[in-house]
Amino acid sequence: MISLEKKSPINLTKQLPGLNNIRVGLSWDEHLINGKSADADSSVFMLGENGKIPSEGYFVFYNNLVSADGAIQHHGDNRTGAGDGDDESLDICLSKISSEIQQVLIAISIHNASEGFNFGNTKNASVRLYNMDTNAGICEYQLTEDHPGADSIIIGRFYRNGSEWQFEAMVTSFNGGLQACLGSYA
Repeated sequence: MISLEKKSPINLTKQLPGLNNIRVGLSWDEHLINGKSADADSSVFMLGENGKIPSEGYFVFYNNLVSADGAIQHHGDNRTGAGDGDDESLDICLSKISSEIQQVLIAISIHNASEGFNFGNTKNASVRLYNMDTNAGICEYQLTEDHPGADSIIIGRFYRNGSEWQFEAMVTSFNGGLQACLGSYA
């Protein structure tokens, strides 16, 4: 599995010819404040050429588990981050992504940020990509820097480069919950 650096994209089409079905695994470590765990949630913003979500069906999260084009399936909410491995996962079928979609952003937001949780005290957030057809790991990005005060981050993005798909690890942080993060793309 390739360990990614922030802002260093991997060309999925060239590196893995024929790759179509990808599982995105997101994880973070359980951290307790006053006996409670951070409830981090994954979501996906599918963006058109204008950098905006074209319609509600292209915002995938725990209350909308499948994208309008059927290309992305969210596997539900994990409320604690306890245990090893991926805490939440998404399946992406690249060939089903609507031609109007140019980017697919992967976000993690802390639902219970009002209880003192943020990406300064929620540790070891990461994103991993797997080839669903072979179960082989493709790449991983581990968030190493703290983002105190930030309760939502865009941790990675898929984007089209002509007919090719690339993935880039990134960290764009927001304060104000999922709504603040979503507001930049709605």
